[in-house]
Amino acid sequence: MTEDMTEETRYTAYTGETGTLVLAGTPIGDLADAPPRLAAELAGADIVAAEDTRRLRRLGQALGVQPGGRVVSYFEGNETVRTGELIKELVRGARVLLVTDAGMPSVSDPGYRLVAAAVERGVRVTAVPGPSAVLTALALSGLPVDRFCFEGFPPRKAGERAARLREVAAEQRTLVYFESPHRVAATLAAMAEVFGPERRAAVCRELTKTYEEVRRGPLADLARWAEQGVRGEITVVVEGAPAPGPAEVGPDELARRVAAREEAGERRKEAIAQVAKEAGLPKREVFDAVVAAKSG
Repeated sequence: MTEDMTEETRYTAYTGETGTLVLAGTPIGDLADAPPRLAAELAGADIVAAEDTRRLRRLGQALGVQPGGRVVSYFEGNETVRTGELIKELVRGARVLLVTDAGMPSVSDPGYRLVAAAVERGVRVTAVPGPSAVLTALALSGLPVDRFCFEGFPPRKAGERAARLREVAAEQRTLVYFESPHRVAATLAAMAEVFGPERRAAVCRELTKTYEEVRRGPLADLARWAEQGVRGEITVVVEGAPAPGPAEVGPDELARRVAAREEAGERRKEAIAQVAKEAGLPKREVFDAVVAAKSG
């Protein structure tokens, strides 16, 4: 597990054809959740790019496997430079395995730049599916999961955080966030202020670990709970905004809509029924508006 290899040694085993970039999911807590294919990929890759090489070593020990190729670090601080180096290797035929500390690479973790660069160069990109804190939290939240959007980590500064939350205040899909334990109380309080104190949410911490906990409730209650201190890896799931109700339409506008339909050849009874349906109102209310307009 060393980066000290010469250029000649590094390329000896490569085929000369374009290589493959493999994105591998790693456990988010319980090491027993490691995908079965992960051990084989660790053993067979020419290069393993890891967010934290020490964690990779521990993972390999748990799986009973040692990386068969060169191990390099790939994290936020060196991502830009390292991407270029790895692309050169991929173009020369290397099989590069990318892993992060937990979960799938490129999901609020290093990897996006490398995937984008590989795609641009025509390098094959595949994946070893694995655990995901986003999907696990969604499934456990008790909130709708048919439509959702992932918002990553909220901004650290209060003003920027509030502005970002306002951008999605009307979003009807379920929202998923990552947050650090020392900022989660402030973030939940900001969410309660922007989204409303009664908006439902779930705080999922230490997923798949010994002290896993899912706390569900209105945002205001969760914000108060978090003030006592929260530990561990945290994913916050927030209910989407309710669908807007029908816009209020006044009597004059209702009468105008019925009149327009009548002028187009529609019978008054059918016109009233259709306008009532479009406005989400009882037919009697539309009828009364028409009568008032006629007698006014």
